[in-house]
Amino acid sequence: MTENNEQAEKGKEKVEKKPSKVKSYFKNLFDFSQYDAKTIIYMIVFMFLIVISLYLLYYIYFVDETFLFILVVELFVNPIILLGIIGILLFLLIMAIQGLLVPIPSEIVLLAVGMIWGWFWGGLLGVAGSMLAGLLCFYVSKKGGRPLAEKFIGISALEMADDLIEKHGMVAIILARSVPFVSFDAISYTAGLVDMDIKKYSIGTFIGTIPRAFFYSYLGSILIKHEPGQTIDLEDIPLKQIEALSQTFNMILLVILVVLVIVFGLYYITGKMWEKKRLSGKYLAKIKQKMNENPKINVKFIRKAILMDEELFNKKIIEWSEKFNFEIDEGVLIINKQTLPDFYKVLDEQFAEMNKLREL
Repeated sequence: MTENNEQAEKGKEKVEKKPSKVKSYFKNLFDFSQYDAKTIIYMIVFMFLIVISLYLLYYIYFVDETFLFILVVELFVNPIILLGIIGILLFLLIMAIQGLLVPIPSEIVLLAVGMIWGWFWGGLLGVAGSMLAGLLCFYVSKKGGRPLAEKFIGISALEMADDLIEKHGMVAIILARSVPFVSFDAISYTAGLVDMDIKKYSIGTFIGTIPRAFFYSYLGSILIKHEPGQTIDLEDIPLKQIEALSQTFNMILLVILVVLVIVFGLYYITGKMWEKKRLSGKYLAKIKQKMNENPKINVKFIRKAILMDEELFNKKIIEWSEKFNFEIDEGVLIINKQTLPDFYKVLDEQFAEMNKLREL
């Protein structure tokens, strides 16, 4: 066989391999056999919410730009004003539903709360409503969102986010919640996707929500002037003013979406860099360095460093604890420094083995 024929054969093999990888990806994408019925239901709900959200985005920007503003006034502001104190319960219900429909962001609802109750009471109720919406989004995302995210963006990208949350969890949530134009709902869903403690999430959400809720409530209180307890009659407002107010609502939504896209882009790039570092063994080397300084480390970091899935790792860690006589206290491994060299050899062997399996 000539050299050209050999190259042609190799090229043919490469072409034949590509479709098989694509086919394998999509086959895995729609394979839900490893999940129980309850998880599958949550995944279906999560996908349904995404479809509805995308349709609402299309409608707001390409069909009727006044839709969002009129919807908020007629179906949110006026009914709550008419119901008086009972309207507070309706507000909390709407805030919870809003959390599941990303294109109607909490920022818009908080503006409306300022229109109804003013900046102070609106701010307090905004904090309560935001907590309810944040916890609901977190729960739905945690139950149905992570399995989907693992299929679409990969386990490595999520594990990188897990590491960031593990190190800066509560601080990251507080800062992200406090910045007005960072999507509140997107943060709630993201926190549910990663392995974040519910207590840290709740505390971070509460602290970060306070300045955010009062900021938007104040803007809402000065957006439309009307007598307390009286409804807003859109027929009395000139069309140009309605269009201007609608543009304000839509602009807030647009800024939130742009920030969201930028953050997602940075996350994607960072995730790829983290995965490359992990596969090269640099992440494992960093874990060893930390253990040399302090022989205490979260077992999650070890599992991610050696590229092992959770089920297999849980079996291995029991074997290693007996072999190297180390303790695990609330997920933290405590090992004698004298046994570290032998333990490192085992980790290196496991890393090499798992890396080889990934390449197959």
